[in-house]
Amino acid sequence: MYDWRLNFRLLGSVSVLMALLALGINHKTAPVEVRERVAFAPEKLAQALHDAQLKAGLQEIAILSTCNRTELYCCAHQTSHEALIDWLAYYHALNPDALRQCLYLHQNDAAARHMMRVASGLDSLVLGEPQILGQLKSAYSIAQEEGLVGAELGRLFRHTFTIAKKVRTQTAIGQNPVSVAYAAVSMAQHIFADLSESKALLIGAGETIELVARHLHRAGVRSLTVANRTLPRALDLASIFDGKAIALGDIPDALPHADIVISSTASQLPILGKGAVETALKKRKHRPIFMVDIAVPRDIEAQVGDLEDVYLYTVDDLKEVIEENQRGRESAAREAQTLIDQGTDEFMRQLRELDAVDTLTALREHGHAICEDALQKALKQLHAGKPAEEVLQVMARGLTNKLLHQPTVRLRHASAEGRDDLQRLVTDLFQLSERSTVDDR
Repeated sequence: MYDWRLNFRLLGSVSVLMALLALGINHKTAPVEVRERVAFAPEKLAQALHDAQLKAGLQEIAILSTCNRTELYCCAHQTSHEALIDWLAYYHALNPDALRQCLYLHQNDAAARHMMRVASGLDSLVLGEPQILGQLKSAYSIAQEEGLVGAELGRLFRHTFTIAKKVRTQTAIGQNPVSVAYAAVSMAQHIFADLSESKALLIGAGETIELVARHLHRAGVRSLTVANRTLPRALDLASIFDGKAIALGDIPDALPHADIVISSTASQLPILGKGAVETALKKRKHRPIFMVDIAVPRDIEAQVGDLEDVYLYTVDDLKEVIEENQRGRESAAREAQTLIDQGTDEFMRQLRELDAVDTLTALREHGHAICEDALQKALKQLHAGKPAEEVLQVMARGLTNKLLHQPTVRLRHASAEGRDDLQRLVTDLFQLSERSTVDDR
């Protein structure tokens, strides 16, 4: 026998959106000393994803970790951000209260808007920089491979990529060479009057270092050495600029010849220490070395900056150069923000529509079950020889009563409690006239 109470419990439970969360730390909320402690090593990211999902009680999760930000994008039935903060602090051996001082949290539509801002480069140290979109796609891909991106988070990522592409194609946010790599080379031009006479040592062979190499080459640098943990990758990059490739272990030999040193690797430990730089300076007879450490965690020990004849800068020191170069993008950023706001509204509307689909499906199943129950009773009565007209009349009354009984009871209780909103909703849903009433008497 059909139990209407079961279906109404179902109807009351399906229309619940899971909470979207974006929890993070970036260059605006924390210095590099803190950011490097919260960064995730690429080779440990998959394990960290599973650990976070289990210990923070999440349905879906992806982690974005770059030199300027670490962000966790999550989906949960309940807002479990406190458990997530505790996990993040525990994983990196940090004090949770101290970590909270640097964190930001966005939920639901704010989380969606934040992800779109990040993907479009509006939240970057360099306004409009394009590398972050690729890094976000990589974070999505890793989480997807680990089976930790489902329908909700996957939908948000895909919509975010669509909006970011629209921002790139419909605004001038990506015009003019403004990036951390560009800022580093721009600063070098302030130190050295003629870069064509300078020799550069680049540590790492990733996308950022490739950009640095391109900017240095355009600025006139012709002597370029690439040091990397994987020598074939260093050879590939160096060959583009007729440069030289070496292994990381050969850096001490190359350092005395380098006027410019720019480093960006994924190493969890410093690659260049104070002792090695002191030795190089002696061989250079104290000719100055310009160094930029773009990596987080840092590749160059902070103590190197204490040495005379060394000009050491981190990504935080590049802010002034970057801010000056990005002013031309501010108008484009306003246009981009409009597109992002529209994209956020569209995404949330889609979620609400999908949520309504679940409710409507349950409602239809509820109605079909009542009808099937009534039909079976009617067929039994017909087989028993009762007149068809009488059977149909009984079935029609029974259907009406069963379909409307529980909504009528709920509506009466709501009216007694002064909730006129439900009466207006019923009038609107069933297109009733103002004088119509919903009554089972």
